[in-house]
Amino acid sequence: MRAAPETIWGAPYTEAELDAAQARFGFLFPPDLRALLLEHRLAGALDWTRDHEAIAEAFAWPYEGLLFDVGNNGLWWPEWGPRPDRADERAAALRRAVDAAPRLIPVLGHRYMPETPGEAGNPLFSVHQADVIVYGIDLSHYLQVEFGGDAAPFDVNRGRLKTIPFWSELVEREGGSTRP
Repeated sequence: MRAAPETIWGAPYTEAELDAAQARFGFLFPPDLRALLLEHRLAGALDWTRDHEAIAEAFAWPYEGLLFDVGNNGLWWPEWGPRPDRADERAAALRRAVDAAPRLIPVLGHRYMPETPGEAGNPLFSVHQADVIVYGIDLSHYLQVEFGGDAAPFDVNRGRLKTIPFWSELVEREGGSTRP
C-alpha cells in the first residue's frame, strides 16, 4: 500500500546535518538527492542525524546480499576470475568488485541511489541480494513510482536511463528488470 502524498514528507535537514552525514559515512549526496533532503525528509527513511548504526548496515546491505548469493546461489562473474573454493577468497573477490563500483546511498528501505556520477539524474535501484531492479530513471521518477502519481513507464534502452558501472550490469546479467 502506498503512502498518501501528504504523509511522505518530514522536516528538512540542514546543510550542516547533511555535511555531517557525508563526513561520518564517507560519501557525497548527488545534488538532486541533497536538494530534496534540504526541502523534505522522506517519512519512514533512516534519519541521517541519529540512525548511524542502521545507516552503516544499509550501506553494507548490497555487498552482504551479493555475498549471500555468491555463497548460496552460485553468483559468480567470469571477470572476478576463477571461482575460489574458499569462502573467504570468494568474499574478498566480491569485495574488490563492489568496492570498484559506485557506492550506493540508502534512500528508503532497500532503494538506493548511486553516489557517482556526482550529478543529478542518477537512477534508483531496488536492491535485494542479486535481485537488483531499476526502480526509477531518476529521483523524481522514483518518487512518482514509490508514492504514486503519473509515473510514465520506461524502457531501459530508451537512453534516458544512465548506465551505472556494475549495478546496471547486475540488473541485466541477473535477470533484473525495471519498474514502470
